[in-house]
Formats: sequence, C-alpha cells, structure tokens
Amino acid sequence: MSIRVRFWGIVPAAGAGRRMGTEIPKQYLEVAGKPILQHALEHLLRVPRLSAVMVALAPGDDRWSDLACARDPRVLTTRGGKERAESVCNALHALAGLADPDDWVLVHDAARPCITPQDVERLMDALQSDPIGGILALPVTDTLKDVENDAIQNTLDRRRVWRALTPQMFRYRTLRTALERATAEHREVTDEACAVELLGLKPKIVEGRPDNIKVTQPEDLPLAAFYLERQCYE
Repeated sequence: MSIRVRFWGIVPAAGAGRRMGTEIPKQYLEVAGKPILQHALEHLLRVPRLSAVMVALAPGDDRWSDLACARDPRVLTTRGGKERAESVCNALHALAGLADPDDWVLVHDAARPCITPQDVERLMDALQSDPIGGILALPVTDTLKDVENDAIQNTLDRRRVWRALTPQMFRYRTLRTALERATAEHREVTDEACAVELLGLKPKIVEGRPDNIKVTQPEDLPLAAFYLERQCYE
C-alpha cells in the first residue's frame, strides 16, 4: 500500500519591511482593498491539496487577528524569528506533530500577493515525484554584470541565471535538516533552496509567472494592484 504524501504551506510573516519606509509592516499594507498577506494566503488556500498553512508571526503582532484568513481552520500560526530562516525553522518545528518526514512543505513569501493557485499546482505536479524538490523561478532576460567596487568584472551568461520566486517546495525532513545545519554552521541563507544546496543537493526549477512579484519598494504597490486586477479577468 502506497503512503499518502501531504502538502503543507509555510508563510514567514514576521518581517518589518524596513525598505518600504512605513510604520506598518509591508505584509499588512493594503493592495487592491486587502492586506498583502491576506491576498497571499487566500491564493494559497485555493489550492485544495494544501492540508494547512503555518504562518510565522512576529511576537506581539496585533494586526494578524484583523485578517479574515486568521479564522480559516486551515491556517495555523507560530512565533516567527528575527530572520526568515528562523521563522521557517520555527514553522517546521510547529508542524512536527502533523507532517511526516517525506511530506512536502511549500514556503511562500508573505509579500508575494500575486501568486496564483495555478502556479502552485504546477509546482506540485512537476515535483511531486522528485526526491528533493525545487522552486518556482523565472529566466533572466537582462544582460547581467558581475561588479566589484563599481567596476564590471565580467558579463554573466544569462542563459544560466534564473530569478528565484516562491513557493519553494521541499521534503519536510530535507528542509528541516538543511535549515538547522545552516543555522548551526552560521551560514547565511537567503531562501530555502540556498540551505538545501548547502547539503550538496540540486533543487529543480519550475518556470513561474512574471506577475508573481515581491513587494519590496513603495513603487511595487501599484504594480501588484495592477496584476491582481488583471488576474480577476483571467
């Protein structure tokens, strides 16, 4: 008898978003009538195969309870950390009594409100039989320069360079081992794939949509609103 492998979501949402220059953490800024985090979670929850989504919140977060999705039975919460990796680790620990070692975990940025359920399903379908997992990504179209001290050192081969997106999907045991080892060795990791790579593994990429943007700067807000509105007519 085959063992049923489940899918779990993790959304690290403890960041302050200082680059936005606002007192409100960026995940709670409104876009198209809703907080950014609400959009992201709503889109994830439209994927039936996700058993639950664990959201890692900053201590003392007094805005979370105002979100409609905070009352969804598939949404769970845990304490976030100062850095993304710590928040994801905390969420993995909180899932320990629910997730099996070979279950899949999909980590999605709280500041990516335009993720579509179709992209999440494509990632699941493409990697569900893979032993490691992988990420949504986009091929780079610009010419890229390697720069040091404001001087170009060389031109990179853009055919080999992709932009990492989220969700990033890995086996529960693999991702937890990768992040715990990176933390123990004081290795800086900027996403989950980076931690998995440090184990000597090679995650796959699945091409995603260009509208899956991360809201980082103030000018990203109207662009996200435009994409969300356009998605309503697809």
